[in-house]
Amino acid sequence: MELSILLIQQICQLFIMIFFGFLLVRGRVLTAENSKVLSILLLYVACPCAIINSFMIDFTSDKLIGLGISFLGAILVHIIFIPLANLLGKIFGFTPIEKATLIYSNSGNLIIPLVGAILGNEWVIYSSGYMVIQTILLWTHAKSLVCNEPSFDVKKILLNINIIAIIIGICLFMFQLQLPSLLVDTFSKVGSMMGPLAMIVIGMLIGEMDLRSIFVEKRTYLISLFRLVVFPLIMILIFKFTGMSRLTVDADKILLITILAASAPPAATITQFAQLYNKHPGYASIMNVMGVIFSIITMPLMIMIYQLL
Repeated sequence: MELSILLIQQICQLFIMIFFGFLLVRGRVLTAENSKVLSILLLYVACPCAIINSFMIDFTSDKLIGLGISFLGAILVHIIFIPLANLLGKIFGFTPIEKATLIYSNSGNLIIPLVGAILGNEWVIYSSGYMVIQTILLWTHAKSLVCNEPSFDVKKILLNINIIAIIIGICLFMFQLQLPSLLVDTFSKVGSMMGPLAMIVIGMLIGEMDLRSIFVEKRTYLISLFRLVVFPLIMILIFKFTGMSRLTVDADKILLITILAASAPPAATITQFAQLYNKHPGYASIMNVMGVIFSIITMPLMIMIYQLL
């Protein structure tokens, strides 16, 4: 019950942040076009800092094994989610932006503060497994999907600031390299901006919409059902009935973090991609907001089911 209450509180905070962005546009302080600047800051500054900061922990064999489980869980999630979204796309005629919304969740903005509040800061490292795998896929598979690019530019991928941040973070953790405290504190503070910036951008995009359009778009209800209920339920059954949650003493909690990430609302990054590349950003924002609304009920429900099985 405590976990469910904390989940609701965290999601309500997202609503308040979205409302701030909404007020900025409706109050004519800024325009929706101004949100592109914030999207660039988010994707190319705040996100890399958050990634590097998540690896700034002491190395132990238990943590290494735990990280391995978190990476394994995250890889398995996406191995299942990507072909499942493609299959559903053929059945229901989902567009690329809809399929990306089905696959990718808000695993950083929501999960990192949530894990820290519920389980303690020492467990936050295990959210990095999902975040790292998803970040790699966001800048490869998701970007090509949203932008209708049939192939990857390996050079652009390797030179992407977020991929570079992942490589730096892994090196820092594996070799226990210590950055100056000035840099560590800076990365921590800038990385903490990731959640608020993402939600404010979404609120700004909604600020120029007719609010009725958010609730009359019937396809968003179907998207939300798959993203928030069907997809995470499949992973809960796999983790519980394959014995993965019993691999180690901490495996159950580590995979609980993976389920939190897999059941989170749609990734805000997909909205930013849609905006930066002009691929229906308004519709992407509607799907994101609907996901946040329904997740108040669905995320606590998914965690309750996971804990009961």
